[in-house]
Amino acid sequence: MATFLYRLGRRAFRRRGLVALLWVAILVGAGVAASTAPAPPEDSFSMPGTESQKAFDLLDERFPAASAEGATARVVIRAPEGGKISDPAGKERVEDLVTALGDGPQVASVADPFEADAVSKDGTTAYASVTYKVNAMELTDQARDALTAATDDARGDGFTVETGGDAVMAEQEMGGTAELIGIGVAAIVLLLTFGSLVAAGMPLLSAIIGVGIGISAIGALGSTLELSATTSTLAMMIGLAVAIDYALFIVSRYRAEIAEGRSAEDAAGRAVGTAGSAVVFAGLTVIVALAGLAVVNIPILTKMGLAAAGTVGIAVLIALTLTPALLGFAGRKALSRKDRKAPAGPSQAPAKPKLGTRWARFVLRRPVTVLLTAVIGLGAVAVPAASMELGLPDEGSSAPDTTQRKAYDMLSESFGAGFNGPLMVTVDTRDADDAKAAADTVGKKITGLGEAAAVTPADFNEAGDTAVLTVVPKTGPSEAATESLVKDIRALSGGIETETGATMLVTGATAMTIDFSQTLDDALVPYLALVVGLAFLLLMLVFRSILVPLKAALGFLLSVAAALGAVVAVFQWGWLADVFGVDQPGPIMSMMPIFMIGVVFGLAMDYEVFLVTRMREAYVHGSSASESVTTGFTHGGRVVAAAAIIMISVFSGFIMENDDMIKMMGFGLAIAVLFDAFVVRMAIVPAVLALLGTKAWWLPKWLDRLLPNVDVEGEKLHKELGDSGPPAQPAREPETAGV
Repeated sequence: MATFLYRLGRRAFRRRGLVALLWVAILVGAGVAASTAPAPPEDSFSMPGTESQKAFDLLDERFPAASAEGATARVVIRAPEGGKISDPAGKERVEDLVTALGDGPQVASVADPFEADAVSKDGTTAYASVTYKVNAMELTDQARDALTAATDDARGDGFTVETGGDAVMAEQEMGGTAELIGIGVAAIVLLLTFGSLVAAGMPLLSAIIGVGIGISAIGALGSTLELSATTSTLAMMIGLAVAIDYALFIVSRYRAEIAEGRSAEDAAGRAVGTAGSAVVFAGLTVIVALAGLAVVNIPILTKMGLAAAGTVGIAVLIALTLTPALLGFAGRKALSRKDRKAPAGPSQAPAKPKLGTRWARFVLRRPVTVLLTAVIGLGAVAVPAASMELGLPDEGSSAPDTTQRKAYDMLSESFGAGFNGPLMVTVDTRDADDAKAAADTVGKKITGLGEAAAVTPADFNEAGDTAVLTVVPKTGPSEAATESLVKDIRALSGGIETETGATMLVTGATAMTIDFSQTLDDALVPYLALVVGLAFLLLMLVFRSILVPLKAALGFLLSVAAALGAVVAVFQWGWLADVFGVDQPGPIMSMMPIFMIGVVFGLAMDYEVFLVTRMREAYVHGSSASESVTTGFTHGGRVVAAAAIIMISVFSGFIMENDDMIKMMGFGLAIAVLFDAFVVRMAIVPAVLALLGTKAWWLPKWLDRLLPNVDVEGEKLHKELGDSGPPAQPAREPETAGV
């Protein structure tokens, strides 16, 4: 592989004009396609094979009018203190509100509270349900403004009016600030790392073009493949981070080769042949981890994973082709001014050891102390993860000062805690003659459980063979008692089918949350087995070792556990909530753990590959086990640290997004990279390698013969190029006590 990539790098360097033109043409083409494509759909959850999804599909088929995907709003109005909503003044206010709501654009219907039995028992509060002709994504600003104007007019004289529902929520501003923050910090880090504006600009330019192509492709295919705005944001988050890192490693290796006296073209080829090999395998591990989310069988998660994986794939291709082309334009300008003035060839004067060199030697002297400190520290941070509560976001998790949260609280106070999370029970008989009796039986049995606050009379479809009962729990949507009620109702289905021949299914927001969490739990072990197994094989190919990939996987488990612990502490417990802009601490989103596992595993392997391949390269070329660790940190420590800081800054920028899921993902990924890069890869990895010594690179002979030699360390390439001896090693200083 190193030989092939070496030739690819030299060819891209020589034909830099053509390569750059092709990538710009692809970017323009993708941008034009995205600009002319229909708007992407809104986020939606579906879980094939689950009971709640089967019930939803049945409702969609048997009650087409009721299950239309139009946006909804629930306008809650409360009388002044001491008054009733049924008083003449209250009735007049409600009538005016209903009329104003009905006059709004795109409104399909408005349910009058007095006709729909939507008045609380104490007579103080009522709500009007508004249904629109289009979904929330297609709702115009005029329709939203009309809804706001109607509610504003209804306020005053002591009346309280608040609104919930998807029609209220403004479309999220995806993109912009977060990306600018990440790119800005990345530019500063690159400039400090390289000491050259030209060198700092190349990774940024490569990343912008690569991510631009990926995001434009997602936008162009959004309506066809049903890729939502959230999908493109997550792809941008991950793609931007890895694209900068991949180009960073190739540019850094190019500068190192130039410093050894290579010509610019030869240095570009060698950089792509060596660092490029690490980029390929690092990218493959990320792609495997993201694409593996398909095994969870939740469409939105699959789409997020595949879209992000495609963007990472483009980032790899950009790094291998456009980056050497840009190096061709830059030449020696990619070096700092000091390096450009220095004579070509390796310096003979002993240089002061770099921070990475000094750190590696410190770890080699005290491996047990470093290992125990790092493991215990990460273990302590991971403790909150044991208390993680999973759920899907609803209006109860909105900020307390939002109208959605106020409406949610008013409904809970006036109609009961379970009103905001009603269950829908479908009864399918296939025979209209039996439907009423079956529905009555279901209603009596659910009432007999004694766990529901109310069970509404059955509502039948036009054919009369399917009924829907609404069950209002006594407890809130996220409470354990509500989950127990769902399970108890479902436990009745077998007896009901035997007694009446009807099929009973339970759906609703709470039921979907339960099924969603169960689906993720069931998929976790197969997903881990697939992703870790494939990545383990890839790393065995890279490192020709069994223990190094095993160490990489175990280190990943530590970093992801610590990251999940930090997420729980901030987003569930509310620690430092004001610092990170968490308006309302609450349950962690159900998809967060498995998505973080997938993404963090891929990113964790990035640093493992980049750092340890340089150690492996030195070991293959004759260095001792301890010297190879020092060499890896001497040449790669600073660059890996810079890459990690860039990735952390990119992810941290997304903490400023208004979307709770993106905010949580940005924080989780940023803290995970922090733990993995600076604790696991910079401390645990050298400590373990120091303890293992030459055993770290052990591979059974039969397995060595079985595995193909991909030559990531460039041994065949060095032989083909006629290099004499191993690459120059840094000058060694006498060991001294302390750091």
